[in-house]
Amino acid sequence: MLIGRVVGSVAASQKNAKLEATKLLLVQPLDLGGKDRGVTVLAIDSVDAGVGDRVLLVQDGRAAQQALGKGTAAVDAAILGVIDAVELS
Repeated sequence: MLIGRVVGSVAASQKNAKLEATKLLLVQPLDLGGKDRGVTVLAIDSVDAGVGDRVLLVQDGRAAQQALGKGTAAVDAAILGVIDAVELS
């Protein structure tokens, strides 16, 4: 699981039938210091996140499918939560 920031959205007029009524967001993974880490990814939103939100991101296809409850839909990444705060000890 990763921390990321939603940086944009994607509109798709045609999708795989298992992904109908899902929101697609662009997420920039972050390191623990909040700096960009790696490349931006396209993720299915399961928690109604929005641009600017810090989110919990999973990039394992099987875990993303299970979290979304979409069966074997073609999913590589999913947003599982919106982060309110991060505290490092």
